[in-house]
Amino acid sequence: MRLLLWLERHLEEVICCICLSLVAVCVFLQVIMRYGFNTALQWSEEVAAIGMVWAVYMGASLCVRERFHIRIMAGVMLLPRAIARGTIFIADALWAAFSVIMLIVSFDYLSVLWQFTSRTPSLGINEFYPQSILVIGYGLMLLRLIQIYVSWIRDGGRGLPGMRPEHQIDAETGVPR
Repeated sequence: MRLLLWLERHLEEVICCICLSLVAVCVFLQVIMRYGFNTALQWSEEVAAIGMVWAVYMGASLCVRERFHIRIMAGVMLLPRAIARGTIFIADALWAAFSVIMLIVSFDYLSVLWQFTSRTPSLGINEFYPQSILVIGYGLMLLRLIQIYVSWIRDGGRGLPGMRPEHQIDAETGVPR
């Protein structure tokens, strides 16, 4: 149970760190091989590209969980509470709808990749596996968005969804809510 709670809190961070480390090592090895030994590694570019894509999608999910995505929250927090909530609800509903659409499209894409096997040029692995990040990434983003609202409702629905009380400002007084 403890492991599951730890994974729930740190899954995206761990995968991002592993993927970005893999990218750095591959790029570093490629530079050493090209300039030090006048040759190239055939697989490192492919591994770095896959690692970067996975890191981006996991980072997007992490940003949903922590509410770090690009938003003009300073402006939203200065709005009256009802308008700020409405703005966030609409933005999150659109985001959830987009994630659901992307999940459907990604499932269709992966089913084609599964049915008509395609292999990566250098590594020779089935494209289905690295491309599965589409379903994983959008699924995690949607899950994290739902978690924000479940937690917000459990806490009584005060303030703005996903925003810590110390980060919320009262529009009239300018002090934290």
